[in-house]
Amino acid sequence: MFKALTQFLSAQYEHFGFEEVITPTIYKKSLWETSGHWENYAEDMYSVTGRGSSAEIGGLQKGEDEEYGLKPMNCPGHCLIFASKQRSYRDMPIRNEVSGALSGLTRVRRFHQDDGHIFCRPSQIGDEISKSLEFVRMVYTALGLGQYRLVLSTRPKDQYIGTAEEWDNAEAALKEALKTSGQKWKINEGDGAFYGPKIDIILKDSDGKEHQTATIQLDFQLPKRFKLEYQAPAPELESKGQTTDDPELLSKQGPVTPVLIHRAILGSVERMMALLIEHYNGYYPFWLNPRKAIILTLNDEEVVVDWAKQVKQIVTSSTPVPFIREPKSYEPRPLPSPGGLPWPVSPRPKLPVDLDDSPRSLSKKVLEARRKGYSAIIVVGATNAARETVTVDLSNIPDRFGFLSSDRNVLQALAGTGYPGTESATKQELKRLEISPQSLRSIFDGLLRSYQ
Repeated sequence: MFKALTQFLSAQYEHFGFEEVITPTIYKKSLWETSGHWENYAEDMYSVTGRGSSAEIGGLQKGEDEEYGLKPMNCPGHCLIFASKQRSYRDMPIRNEVSGALSGLTRVRRFHQDDGHIFCRPSQIGDEISKSLEFVRMVYTALGLGQYRLVLSTRPKDQYIGTAEEWDNAEAALKEALKTSGQKWKINEGDGAFYGPKIDIILKDSDGKEHQTATIQLDFQLPKRFKLEYQAPAPELESKGQTTDDPELLSKQGPVTPVLIHRAILGSVERMMALLIEHYNGYYPFWLNPRKAIILTLNDEEVVVDWAKQVKQIVTSSTPVPFIREPKSYEPRPLPSPGGLPWPVSPRPKLPVDLDDSPRSLSKKVLEARRKGYSAIIVVGATNAARETVTVDLSNIPDRFGFLSSDRNVLQALAGTGYPGTESATKQELKRLEISPQSLRSIFDGLLRSYQ
């Protein structure tokens, strides 16, 4: 499941313009002092003391002690990447994404976070916040966890950096984006990060307990502290998010400080896994299920076992199939209610399919497969071997968007057994479907692409 979630997000980054990067795990104390984390977050950080390797590094004498901090978040490292070369307003926005590294899975000592950062022009704030909210909506629709709520967390009373005016401007920008989104939201006074206000996404687990998962944070402070800048015409207007057609003003180029947007879609991957495990109670959507399918032999006859092994090879194959790629530019797709879904993982993955060719009775093997939560149970007997088909039970797969019941391969298979030919199959008809293994793999590919 962990791999499915991380691959799922990676498939979205290209289409939302994010570049995946890797940054160090440990940084010098001086970096955390620059960012403000040491002042406001030191008690929650792991620190370690090491020795400088030479007098030329960090102005230290050889062998002198130096304090380091294990990173609690990735934003300072992404600021260094931005500062590594000169930037132009034409480069903006720049989006960096990294997979970084206490009850059950909801609070752990080590966790993975889909931690992304957008460096944008002041005039791009509204669009980037709206795109981030759309990203959240697409992902949470695919996960099927139900409704979530949006909360705007504002300036803390005490520990914060920057001026009150800067905070007011940042909060106003987030409020405008929330109003534009058309979703319900409320204000959580004083619960913002020390560097800026944020939009938190709140989900309820199966017990009704609320968890903060995704977050979108607006930050004017870190770019200033790291002295980040890009070159733009009419810099004074540019810094205020304003534009002009005046050729005299446009002829003047100057440095402008970018705005930083922190965003995490899942938040902690481990916490999201815990919510999914509780929500689905072992019966996961096909794309998310670590136990996607199992092949069961009717008996242990050689012809049956040999055909079962061939079926496994066909169904698990990662041989590419014709695939319509979505445009790279950001444009939400028209998809079934309740809205657009994320882009599919590509290329065609190799599927995890198990095989049970033991001499046990079929009823015992089916019972065990159901208990273990397999999405698809594939049965192979002598008749299947002769016809080069399989008999599959797909009724355990949630058909949230109607893909499975209206799939062309499903309807064609039913037509061959006297199916009346309406536009969708019933759950009962999906319990016993005779089909070729090639067509079954096509059904599986469709389930993966539609996140069912």
